[in-house]
Amino acid sequence: MKRAHQQHRHQPFDSILAALSVDLLIQILERVDDPGDRKAWRLVCRDFLRAEALHRRGLRVLRLEALPGLLRRYAACLDLLDLSACPGLGDHALATALFAGAGSWLLKSVSLSRASGVGWRGLAALAAACPRLESVDLSHCVGVGDREAAALAAAEGLRMLRLDKCLRVTDVGLAKLAVGCPALENLSIKWCLEISDIGIELLAKKCRDLRVLDISYLKITNSSVKSISSLGKLEVLSMVGCSNIDDEGLQFLDNGSNSLRSIDVSRCDNVTASGLTSVIEGHMCLQKLNVGDCFPELAPLFLSKLNGLKDSLTVLILDGFQVSASSLKIIGVNCKNLSEIGLSKCKWVTDEGISELAAGCVNLMSIDLTCCRMLTDKALMAIGEHNKKLVCLRLESCSLITDKGLEYIGTGCPKLEEIDLTDCPITDTAMKYLSRCWELMILKLGLCDKISSEGLVHIASNCQNLCELDLYRCIEVTDDGLAAIATGCSKLQKLNLCYCIQITDRGMKHLSCLEDLRDLELRGLHHVTSLGVTSIAIGCRRLTELDLKRCNLVDNVGLCALAQYTGNLRQINISYCPVSSMGLCKLLGTLKCLQDVKLVHLTHVPVERLELALRAYGGQLKKLKLFIGLRDLLSPWLIQMLHARRCRIRWVDKPLVFSP
Repeated sequence: MKRAHQQHRHQPFDSILAALSVDLLIQILERVDDPGDRKAWRLVCRDFLRAEALHRRGLRVLRLEALPGLLRRYAACLDLLDLSACPGLGDHALATALFAGAGSWLLKSVSLSRASGVGWRGLAALAAACPRLESVDLSHCVGVGDREAAALAAAEGLRMLRLDKCLRVTDVGLAKLAVGCPALENLSIKWCLEISDIGIELLAKKCRDLRVLDISYLKITNSSVKSISSLGKLEVLSMVGCSNIDDEGLQFLDNGSNSLRSIDVSRCDNVTASGLTSVIEGHMCLQKLNVGDCFPELAPLFLSKLNGLKDSLTVLILDGFQVSASSLKIIGVNCKNLSEIGLSKCKWVTDEGISELAAGCVNLMSIDLTCCRMLTDKALMAIGEHNKKLVCLRLESCSLITDKGLEYIGTGCPKLEEIDLTDCPITDTAMKYLSRCWELMILKLGLCDKISSEGLVHIASNCQNLCELDLYRCIEVTDDGLAAIATGCSKLQKLNLCYCIQITDRGMKHLSCLEDLRDLELRGLHHVTSLGVTSIAIGCRRLTELDLKRCNLVDNVGLCALAQYTGNLRQINISYCPVSSMGLCKLLGTLKCLQDVKLVHLTHVPVERLELALRAYGGQLKKLKLFIGLRDLLSPWLIQMLHARRCRIRWVDKPLVFSP
C-alpha cells in the first residue's frame, strides 16, 4: 500500500519530465551557471544526468579511481580533459582510461600538467586514441624527455603544446615534435635548458604556422632569434631571462618578416634601449611590450619611439627602471590607449609622474606601483579622478599613502576587482572607503597591523564577490571579523590568516560555513586547537591546500578529522605541530590526493615511524620537505623509492625553535 502511494505521489512529476525532450533539457542546462547548481541538476533523475552528459564539454578529474567511469560516461562529447590534479596518474592508468572510450573520443585538449607519472607509453596511447587532439599541456612534468616528445609527435594535428620545465627535452625531442607536428601554432618550452640554437633553427624551418612562442630562460644566442625572425605568422614572443641575447639579436626581429603583437624581453641582461628601439621600429603594431629589469634607465630615444605605437600599445611593463616624472608624462602623451602599466620597484616614481600618466592614459585598467615608496595620496587622487575603468591596483609597500588616498580610489574606481595594500599604513577607515567597490574580488592586507575586525565588517557588508583575502600578520583581527567575512563573503576561496594571533576555535567555526574555501593558511595560530581544525574539515570539504605550521595545539585529533573529511586535500604543512606517528600515519594512509607535504621538526614522530608512514603512502607525492638531519637517518631505499616516483625532496637546515 505504501509503495503504491509513493508511485502515485511521483506520477505527476514523472509525467512532467517525460514531456521534456533531451534538447530542451540541454537548453535549460545552458542557463545554469553555478557549478553547485549544475551538480544538483544531474542528481535529479536519469534524464537530467543524461542531458548533462551530452552537454558537458570539459572535465577536471580529482580522483584516479573515478577516471575510467567518468570517461565512459562522457567519452562521446568531451572536448577538454584536465588530469593535472589527478594524483597517482601513470602510463597504465591513462592508457586504460583512454581505452574505455576507444573509438568515440572527440578530445581536442588534454592537460597533464605536473602529471609526473606519465611517460612515453601513456603519451603514445593518448596520441593513438585521440585523432582530433589539438592541445596538450605537459608543463612541470620534469621527467618528460625526448622519448616522450617522440611519442607525442604522432599527434600530427597538434596546434598547442606546453613543455615548461620538461628538463629532459633536448634538441632531439624538439626536432621530433617539429617534424611530426608541423601545424603547431602555440609552443612553450620555457626552462627546457637542454634546447639550443640547433633545435630552435629546425623548429623555425618546420613549424611555419607558429603564432605564439615562449623560449624563456633558454641558453640560446642571437642565432635563435635570427631563425625566429623568419616566422611570418609569429605574433607573441617571450624571451624572459635569455641572458645570451643582446641588441644584435633584437635587430634580427626588426628586419624579420613576422608581425609581432607582443614581445617580452624582461630580465634579458644584455638588452639595451637601442635594441628595443629597433624592435619598435620594425613592429609598429605592437600591443604588449615587457622590458622589465633589462637596463636601469629609460632612454629618451626609446620613449620617443613609443609615439609610433600610440594607436596599438595597450600593455607596457617597465618593472625595475628609473622612471622620472618627465618619462611618465611622455608615456601619457604617446600611449593613450594603455590598459595596463607595470612600474613595480621603479625608482624616482613620484606623485607628479603618476598624475601625468593617469591624466594621459584614462583607459588604464591595471596599475602596478609595488614598492614605489615616494608616492602619497596625491597619486591616488589622480588615479581616482581619471582612471574610472580601473580593475587592478597594486600598492604593496607604498608607505606614504593613508586612508585619505583610499577614499579617492573607493569613490573614483567603482569597478575595482583587485587591490594589494600589503605593508601599507592604513586603518579600518580605508576599508570603509574600499567597501564601495562592490565588485572587489581580491584584497591583500598583509602586514597591515592597524586593520581590525571593524574593517572586515565594512568589507563584508558590500563586497559579496570577494574570493581571495590576505590578512597575514593582521594582529588586531579577531573571531568577530571572521564571523562577518563568513557571513558576507560566502564565495571566498583563498584566505591567509598566518600569525593573526587573536584567532581561536570560534573563528574556525565561523569559517566552516565557507563551502567554496580551497586554500587556507593558519600558520602560527597558537589559540587554534584540533577542535577548530575539525570544524574546518567538516565544513570545508573542497579544501585543497592547508597550512598548519606552528599551530602548537593541533594534534592527532585534528589530523584524523582531516583524514576523514578532506579527501581533496593536495597540499598540507604540519611542520612543528605536536602530532604523533599515529596521526601522521592516519593522514598519509587516508588522503590519496596529497602531492605536497611539509613535515619539518615533528618531534613526536620517531624516525622509524616517519619512514613507515612515507612507505605506506599510496598516492603520488611530488614534493616533500624534511629536516636535513633526517637525510642520514632515513634508509637509502626509501629515498631512492621517492626519487623513482619523481618526488622532489627539499632538505631544510633550520634549527628547532619553540614559539612562545
